[in-house]
Amino acid sequence: MTNRWTAVTVDCADPVSLAGFWSVLLDRPISAEHDGPGWATVGSRLDDQPRLTFQAVPEARTAKVRIHLDVQVDDIAAGRRQVQELGGRWSGERHDYDEGVVLTMLDPEGHEFCLVQYY
Repeated sequence: MTNRWTAVTVDCADPVSLAGFWSVLLDRPISAEHDGPGWATVGSRLDDQPRLTFQAVPEARTAKVRIHLDVQVDDIAAGRRQVQELGGRWSGERHDYDEGVVLTMLDPEGHEFCLVQYY
C-alpha cells in the first residue's frame, strides 16, 4: 500500500478569502475543482505539491494551533512586506539561526505560519 500526503486542511471563517491570500503568497492557483459550499482549495489533486484546503467552521479559534506551515522565501524582508500587503501580519517574533532566519507570521484570520530564509 502506498500512502501519500495530499493536502492540509485549515478551519476558518471565510474559505474563499483565505484561499485568495494563500494563492497569491504561494503563487499557486485557486482550484477550479468544485469543493462544495464552505470550502476553497489552493492547488489541485493533480499537482505534485500538496493542496491547501480551507473549510468554513462556525467556531472561532481559541488557542494556538499545534501545527503550522513554513514558507521558504529568498528575502525575509520582502517576504514580510508581501504578507502584510496581502492582509497578514508579523507577530513580532524573529529567530536567527546559523542556517537562516525565521519570522512568525499570521494570515488574515490569525493562523500562524513561518517565513524562512535559509543562508
